[in-house]
Amino acid sequence: MTTKRKYIEVRDIQVEVVRKAIKNLHLAVYPPEGRVRVAVPLHVTDENIRLAVISKLGWIRRQQTNFNNQSRQSQREMVSGESHYFMGRRYLLDVIHRQGKHEVVLSNNSKMTLYVQLGTSIANKEKVLQEWYRDQLKTMMPDLIKEWEAVIGVQINQWAIKRMKTRWGACNIAAKRIWLNLELAKKPPECLTYILVHELVHLLERHHNDRFKSLMDRFLPSWRMYREELNRAPLAHEEWVY
Repeated sequence: MTTKRKYIEVRDIQVEVVRKAIKNLHLAVYPPEGRVRVAVPLHVTDENIRLAVISKLGWIRRQQTNFNNQSRQSQREMVSGESHYFMGRRYLLDVIHRQGKHEVVLSNNSKMTLYVQLGTSIANKEKVLQEWYRDQLKTMMPDLIKEWEAVIGVQINQWAIKRMKTRWGACNIAAKRIWLNLELAKKPPECLTYILVHELVHLLERHHNDRFKSLMDRFLPSWRMYREELNRAPLAHEEWVY
């Protein structure tokens, strides 16, 4: 696929323009600063892009304001007393040094114990926690996918968990493959469900058009509320959006 990338300025907003072989214009605003990106068909002129962005200025500025007001976690130091999240619940980290395997254990719905060997670096402590998050999602997803495949009437060939900096989820429609952001392990369960349903619905409708919204309304009537909840949840130090 041919892709061309450039930047233009529209009413003091820098807009990243990506031209590629698609049929429709897609505009998105990304945290943490509210970066604006427009993907357009190859033939669309800069002037038409400017007009499209101007028509959405109110929406763009609202999104940027929401991101600026959104709470964010500070850089993790992986020390006892830090706050970490799992399935939307806040846990206080307790780092215990011991011989043997590294592991994470939750207790009392409030405590997250990280067992590591003495001298383990911050980066490796974080890696242990990230792999634990990945394992939790891998355990949850098969039943959740099976449930929603039946509800929506679709079937995927493959799914995976990975860290993504610009999306909560992604769908390769041709391959019937979906990806879910590892960060969803930190968010409330309904947010995970919303992103999964969102990606599965893309197998019925590629674009975020009225039909897509109608299908979301049918299968998950409260999806807008879950989307807002996801947007309100504390962002990680590295930011992403869907």
